Amino acid sequence: MITLPRHRPWQKIASSALLAVTLLGSSLATAADKPLRIGTLVPKNSLYHRQLLEIGESWRAAQGGNAKYLVYPDGSQGGEAEMARRMRIGQLQGALLSVVGLREIEPSIAALQVMPLLFRNWEEVDHVREKMRPAMEKKFLDKGFVVLTWGDAGWVRFFSKEAALRPDDYRKMKFFAWGSEPEQQSIMKSLGYTPVPLETTDILPAIQTGMISVVPSTPYFALATQIYTSAPHMLEINWAPIVGALVVTQKAWDEMNPATQQALRAASEKTGVQIRAKARQEVEEAVEAMKKRGLTVHRPNAEQMKEWTALAEQLYPRIRGTLVPAETFDEVMVHLKAYRAGKGK
Repeated sequence: MITLPRHRPWQKIASSALLAVTLLGSSLATAADKPLRIGTLVPKNSLYHRQLLEIGESWRAAQGGNAKYLVYPDGSQGGEAEMARRMRIGQLQGALLSVVGLREIEPSIAALQVMPLLFRNWEEVDHVREKMRPAMEKKFLDKGFVVLTWGDAGWVRFFSKEAALRPDDYRKMKFFAWGSEPEQQSIMKSLGYTPVPLETTDILPAIQTGMISVVPSTPYFALATQIYTSAPHMLEINWAPIVGALVVTQKAWDEMNPATQQALRAASEKTGVQIRAKARQEVEEAVEAMKKRGLTVHRPNAEQMKEWTALAEQLYPRIRGTLVPAETFDEVMVHLKAYRAGKGK
């Protein structure tokens, strides 16, 4: 009788190969089945929410398998600072954020939103953003986030319970302020204003109860959330643009195959263009809709605008080096000056 060895080399090789194939298959299935969860403050069924859902369809088609793409609107995942935290710990894989949330990841992004009355129109905003975009996206990547597209949501205007036209008129009122921005609150207090730190979801009950009396908001957001019903006076001043971006974690990005990455980026970039165009159009449409429902619009005259400009210029030295890193502040000013020189302005 011939005794066969209990462990044949070929059996070991076959077993190892089978195990490797099994593990690889399991890994691929797991990657395809992992959900992509996106958080945002935007209202459900709004333009921004619908656009996020469209991006999801492109991602699902490219990802294949049982890929799940979930969008959590209405701030259901918390404020923007909280969503940034949730992305870091893996509870969310992405978010559509304004600068308020984006600066939790990369502080220099604040330069595009927190410098009041700096930008005169959207062309200036677009120019400066595109000039800074490559370096800014590299900064986000270094922090573990991939920027898929940039967007905006209109100009910040002041909605108040009582009529107001001058900077001094607002010193007797209580302002909504982002809870995650203590530096901005400190600056406001130093100028005689009263900020009340809250989350976005608290704005409507706070304005209804009198806890706050002024909400800096875009017209579209004021209409969608019904803020204007309790704060029926709007100062028509383009205080600052609301700039934002759709970001995903680098971990979630790296788990996608190249074809899926390409499809997601293409769909996101297309959506960004649509969001910017539509959002700018909807600013005036939202104002007209609110006027029909009782909103009173106040337009500052030349003398009053000089007071607002003086206030903004008083703010810039306080913003530089605190809300906005000094070198980024200076870079914005250089790009803006060059753009205006080219336009003869």
